[in-house]
Amino acid sequence: MQYRTLGRTGVQVGTLSLGAMNFGAIGRTAPDEAAAIVHAALDAGINLVDTADAYGRGESEEIVGRAIAGRRDDVVLATKAFLPMSDDPNHRGSSRRWLVTALDDSLRRLGVDHVDLYQVHRWDPTTSDEETLSALTDLRRAGKIRYFGSSTFPAHRIVQAQWAAREHHLGRYATEQPSYSALQRGVEAHVLPVTEEYGMGVLVWSPLASGWLSGAVRAGREITTHRSTVMPRRFDTSTPANRARLDAVERLAAVADAAGLTMIQLALGFVTAHPGVTSAIVGPRTPAHLHAQLAAADTALTADVLDAIDAIVAPGTDLAPDEKHDTPPSLLDPALRRR
Repeated sequence: MQYRTLGRTGVQVGTLSLGAMNFGAIGRTAPDEAAAIVHAALDAGINLVDTADAYGRGESEEIVGRAIAGRRDDVVLATKAFLPMSDDPNHRGSSRRWLVTALDDSLRRLGVDHVDLYQVHRWDPTTSDEETLSALTDLRRAGKIRYFGSSTFPAHRIVQAQWAAREHHLGRYATEQPSYSALQRGVEAHVLPVTEEYGMGVLVWSPLASGWLSGAVRAGREITTHRSTVMPRRFDTSTPANRARLDAVERLAAVADAAGLTMIQLALGFVTAHPGVTSAIVGPRTPAHLHAQLAAADTALTADVLDAIDAIVAPGTDLAPDEKHDTPPSLLDPALRRR
């Protein structure tokens, strides 16, 4: 495992991190199997474990907490808040009222007295940057968090938050967690240049593009991945976007074969090759998945392989633009763009 500095924090994290979204009911990974995955990951040199309160409405955090008991000092522990935790309209978002409560709930479920990285899961257009950053700054001063970051923020909101931190003399987001893969490269055009400009650590999620780049999705085969059963529309090859993805996967598979790599090695090696990326978050459902992903820990793609990927999916291009998670609200709600 190679290690990189997480932004300007001085904290060293592996080029692969462990994501815990699949732990529990969401991914059908039972607690004992999840614990085996956590311990195997730590033994292999992964040291950042990322979860969120919304993963199974707290179930993932509880599983992670039990799994890291006795090894807390080995873990850079990250969690998130923002997504709804109940039907109550105030049990979500990034207001001071909710973040203070949500963090206490997360600490209780994790069984720890602090988390190393606390992330706002999505940009909240109803809450000012000053409100959110002041709450996070106070939580850091209280010793409940060491650093805080954003997740899946549009580039202009990352800039705005950095400006607000400076203007109001508050702590700033030290990290960003965007979706990034060889099939979804839109962040290269806007988000990654901004995070590099501000010296932010970048933890990328979905580097295997929801399984499209796992090697399990190929032309002429029935798609039977777990994610395809949960989100069938994303794998419907009758749609133009998915036909384009399938074509790209076949061409990328040929590049991987020629380079003597698995698809997983190609996919993870691609995202960690970007100078703005600190670590790629993998989200295995089984120990076998983890071991296949760990094989990419030291993968370094050559320039000719990276050039071949660029020729298949152009830099800054999202093959499935409808699946972007940082789209401005005004593009999703017509009422926000009409007087």
